[in-house]
Amino acid sequence: MNPIPRRHFLKTAALSTLAGPNILRAADSKQKIRVACVGIGNMGNGAVSGSRDEEIVAFCDVDWRELGGRSAAEIAKKHPHVPKFTDFREMLDKKGGEIDAVLISTPDHTHFAAAMAAMEAKKHIFVQKPLAHNIWQVRTLQKAAKKYGVQTVMGNQGHCWEGIRLVKEWFEAGVLGEVKEVHCWTDRPKGKVGFINPPPTQAAKTTPVPVGVSWDLWQGPTAEREFSPEYLPQFWRGWWDYGCGGLGDIGCHCLDAPFWALQLGMPDKVELVEQEKWDHRAYTAPASRIIFHFAARGELPPVQVHWYEGGLLPAALPDMPKGLPDNGMIMKGSKETLFSDGMRVQSPQLWPRERMTPLIDILRRKPLSRSVAGEPIGELFAAIRGDIPHAGSHFDYACPLTELVNTGVMAIRSGKTVEWDAANMKVKGDDSFDAWIKEPVREGWSYGEDLWQA
Repeated sequence: MNPIPRRHFLKTAALSTLAGPNILRAADSKQKIRVACVGIGNMGNGAVSGSRDEEIVAFCDVDWRELGGRSAAEIAKKHPHVPKFTDFREMLDKKGGEIDAVLISTPDHTHFAAAMAAMEAKKHIFVQKPLAHNIWQVRTLQKAAKKYGVQTVMGNQGHCWEGIRLVKEWFEAGVLGEVKEVHCWTDRPKGKVGFINPPPTQAAKTTPVPVGVSWDLWQGPTAEREFSPEYLPQFWRGWWDYGCGGLGDIGCHCLDAPFWALQLGMPDKVELVEQEKWDHRAYTAPASRIIFHFAARGELPPVQVHWYEGGLLPAALPDMPKGLPDNGMIMKGSKETLFSDGMRVQSPQLWPRERMTPLIDILRRKPLSRSVAGEPIGELFAAIRGDIPHAGSHFDYACPLTELVNTGVMAIRSGKTVEWDAANMKVKGDDSFDAWIKEPVREGWSYGEDLWQA
């Protein structure tokens, strides 16, 4: 199916939607929210299951092959009365008047277009992490959320959990003291779903497009190329045209706690420290280590956040006989060291653990409010109903967090240290990064240019 002409979409979508996003169609806060899911295979399964108490009114996916398991076709079989689409613009065109919220779980390179189309149609949105494939897209999403007044949330589940609140509370209570050094790591891209292992040493092998795959729509805004099973359904994350590598996959989880607690903002520099040799640059390096350098923020001192991926690790903490886990975080303070196991903070602890005993009364205090839902989609629905002002990882928070991740992605992708001029959205002294900061798009896939006009 060919993409719908953009002028036609905008004209018809405007007729099918309300003048602005409403809290609900009626004053009854118990009324079910009408949900459309864009990308329902694999990661999209979570959006479908997270909407089980609402009314799902549309499914959209570009791969309707009978693959079993977590495929879109298998999920749709469980909801036989839900209309199916392959183009989210056609879905908004035909079903826009019946949709309150759009949940987007497509590959990274099509997050932006789907999110912008939904917001232009005045729909509240959930978008999987990372929010977008480049920094210009991230900033445009933040502008669009303000313009259209919709409720938003990114799919970094850990921001809803207890653990991240404990980290922020302990830091703000002075338990850790001054924090100038943080270490975050993941085993991605090696050995995990979503990446090719061992990584490819040459261009992806092409095959005819399978029946059931709308290949042109899957490519979306990127340059057209031949189909390859090394791209979809699950291996797109490592290819720079479509994914954002290991950091893009896990960074919005693992960097969430230090970003929030330490009020990090944007780094001045992302230093490339170590990278496993890799010549096939269309695909991510097997292993990398970078350091985000942050200046002082008010009374908070400068801090270095070390990122490791692909099996590279910081030094294990004392009395840790089994070494470090595959994913985790260490925050080193002038008073105490905090350790967390996993890509999201679930059960943070001071290390060694016995350091917690004399501080237990402080550690048990919980001044921050807790999540009303425990997961992003539930928070989005609560915000749409007016039960809370907004979700925790709403776009005014999630967009800067994703920009931070994308500055690191540029360092890993280029194999260079990056000095980031956030005010001008530029890499200092190197215009070659401009094409990554704002990537070119195919005709018919341009969104958001008007938001940058004075």
